[in-house]
Amino acid sequence: MVQTEEVFKNRYAKLTEAAEQNKEAIRSAKEELAEYRRQLHTKTVELESVKGTKESLERQLNDIEERHNHDLTSYQETIQQLDNELRGTKWEMSRHLREYQDLLNVKMALDIEIAAYRYKGRAGRILIALQRAQLAEGKLSHPTAAREAMATNQTAFDWDDARKP
Repeated sequence: MVQTEEVFKNRYAKLTEAAEQNKEAIRSAKEELAEYRRQLHTKTVELESVKGTKESLERQLNDIEERHNHDLTSYQETIQQLDNELRGTKWEMSRHLREYQDLLNVKMALDIEIAAYRYKGRAGRILIALQRAQLAEGKLSHPTAAREAMATNQTAFDWDDARKP
């Protein structure tokens, strides 16, 4: 009986020791499980935060893309309008250039005509001075003869002849 009691105490001690070790392992496993649960909770919160950030960034990206497309369309319309205005301005500029060229041609014709009249005036004054000198010298007998000489003078510039092609 003592021997059985001893075996029993021995086995009880071993079982108690094994139970303590298992109890320690269970406590360690529980602590590890609690740590994993905390980490899981932290990661879940972090994941939800990242998902929220991702959704926010996707909304921002969509908003930016929409604004970009709207701006692009607006810029294309503006470019089209400016191209049309440029074409109109070029056409108007060429029209003004043609008008300017026409006015310049008229001015040149008027300058030529003025120069011709000045030349006729100088030629006439020179002829009158020559006629006076000739009258004074007695080479011309009458002022009517001087006018006839002036009318038949080939050196005088005749504007109507100059304008003929």
